[in-house]
Amino acid sequence: MIKFSTEQEYSASQEIPMINNSANIKDFVREKYGERARQVTQLTVLTNISEAESCADGTCETNLDTSFGAFSNLYAQAELEGLPLEAIASSAGCGNPTALAGLKNGERVLDLGSGGGIDCFLAARQVGQNGHVTGLDMTADMIMLAQKNAASLGVTNVDFIHGEMEQIPLPDASIDVVISNCVVCLSPDKDAVARESFRILSPGGRLHISDMMSLGEVPETLRNDPEQWAACVTGAEDRDAYLSRLGNAGFTNISIEEEEGTARIYDLSAPAVISVKVVAFKPN
Repeated sequence: MIKFSTEQEYSASQEIPMINNSANIKDFVREKYGERARQVTQLTVLTNISEAESCADGTCETNLDTSFGAFSNLYAQAELEGLPLEAIASSAGCGNPTALAGLKNGERVLDLGSGGGIDCFLAARQVGQNGHVTGLDMTADMIMLAQKNAASLGVTNVDFIHGEMEQIPLPDASIDVVISNCVVCLSPDKDAVARESFRILSPGGRLHISDMMSLGEVPETLRNDPEQWAACVTGAEDRDAYLSRLGNAGFTNISIEEEEGTARIYDLSAPAVISVKVVAFKPN
C-alpha cells in the first residue's frame, strides 16, 4: 500500500505543463466513450468494445462477465442488485468512489464523468430522498444512456447534465461532495477541473474520487497519443503533480492512497500506472 498526503512537502506554486493538443485529445475521448455508450445501448458491449476503448486496458473494469452477470471486483454484488444492465455494462471505472465517500442522508453530490450512471445510482441510495445526485458528462450519448437508466429505475433524486468538468454548469457552493471514477485523468486541463470542483463545493465540502496515477513522469512522446490518453494511461499524473494541482486550487487535507495490486506497465518506455483513492477538503 502506498499512501501520500499533504503532510509531505510540495510546492503550491508549482507549474505543471499540460498537453499541446488538448482539443484533439478531448474530441477523441468523447468519441471513444460515445461509441461505448452506443454499443452498450445495443447490448454488444462485451463482444464489440475493445480493451483499448476503456480505461487502462482493463484496469478500469467492464464490470460484467461474459454471461452479463452483475459481478465486479470493484462493487459488492449487493450494490449492483437492481441496477440496469446498461448502467453496469457502461461502467469503465478503476474504483468505487461511493464506497469511500461516506455519503450522508441529505447531501448534494456531483459525479464528474458519470457515464451510464452507476455511481450516481449508488450515491442516490445513500443520500436518500432528502439528498440529490447530479451526473455530469461531456458525452451526449452517455447522458442519454444515463437518463434512460434513471427512468427504468424510477429514481427521483438523480439528474444528468451535459457539460465539461473544466467548466461545470453549476452555481458556486452548490455541492457537498464531488465524486468521480477514473475520469479526471482523461482531462487535458486538470487545473481547471480542480478549480471548478473547489468552486462548486460548499465550505467544508469534500472531494472523493478514484483515479489513475503514474509512478513517474510520462515521456512527452506518449503524452500526446490520444489512444493511450483515452485508455487512462498517459493522462495519469504522478503524486507531486496531483498534490500541486489540488493544493493550488485551494484544497487542504489531501490524501492519495493506492488501491492494492493495481500497478501495471503498458509501455516499457513509460512508468507504471496505479489506481488511487483521492480525498481532499474545501476549508470552512
